[in-house]
Amino acid sequence: MGVLPTPVLLSSATSSPFHNHRRTPKAWLPMPRADPIAKFRTLRSGLRLAASLLAMVPIRDGASALDAPIYLGPKPPANVRRVVTLAPSLSETVIALGAADRLVGVSRFDEFPQVSKLPRVGGFLDPSVEAVLALKPDLVLVQPSPGNRQPVEKMAQLGTPILALRMQSVAEILGGVREVGRALGLSDRAESVAQSIERSRAAIRARSAGDKKVRVLFVYGLEPLVVAGPGSFADELMRDAGAVNAAQNVSSPYQTYSAESAIRSRPEVVIVAADDSSGAEKLSRLPGLNQARWVKLQSKDLLHPGPSLSRGLEELFDLIHSTSLQHPPGSR
Repeated sequence: MGVLPTPVLLSSATSSPFHNHRRTPKAWLPMPRADPIAKFRTLRSGLRLAASLLAMVPIRDGASALDAPIYLGPKPPANVRRVVTLAPSLSETVIALGAADRLVGVSRFDEFPQVSKLPRVGGFLDPSVEAVLALKPDLVLVQPSPGNRQPVEKMAQLGTPILALRMQSVAEILGGVREVGRALGLSDRAESVAQSIERSRAAIRARSAGDKKVRVLFVYGLEPLVVAGPGSFADELMRDAGAVNAAQNVSSPYQTYSAESAIRSRPEVVIVAADDSSGAEKLSRLPGLNQARWVKLQSKDLLHPGPSLSRGLEELFDLIHSTSLQHPPGSR
């Protein structure tokens, strides 16, 4: 077989998932929270990079070329049996669809017991083209980022089917779950998973209805300080849980924040999702932050844009509405 000179675009979208919206897309161009996320401190930088540079080329009716998943490379086979994932959230999605046995390779960040013995093919930002091709996948699932653009496009050029899924908002996550289901011939199961997430959101909204809105600052990282902004699924889920995002005026879903900005945000609750929370105690002593209730996210369910969001939303609600006094993470 000859090498494909360029990826074959199977989507009707007209822009690349890897381009900044201010750039001119290539003619052939064909889509993460973080995670994204086992070793979150490492992946955090990838999430910030992806959030700031992901393509957003406007198309009809104010929509975006990234509103739907995008295929690169040749068409996947009708019966997809060998799947490689480049982010833990995508592995989790395949597992939730009952197709863990189809996974043949995952990222080095994956910690799920179902994939503990599978080959690692690199990280979210630095997947190994050679390692992926050696596994002869029928389909590679990827969350697009400028950091992984080159290796992912190379895989497509070399004849590997790619399904790129932007998983930044809740709508994109649900769309991604459904598209993976279609690709694997498991649409009914995918619809069930998506509807389960929606039911969880509706139940949490009902529980928080009528309650006083709580100002919450959701912290992904402390050094530097990175918070959840509008456009992130964490922002949407905070609203579901009866919160107001204290960082609602920032310009990025994963925003680098100054201590001064954090003080001005006047949070009532600070949720720390960082693996390393050693900087929380110092930050919590600052005026305007020393009266907030500081809590530590106990699981990674809110860091994986996938089926675990239902569990993560329950935890988020409990953290926001708990009245127990808690010390800043890292203070003990």
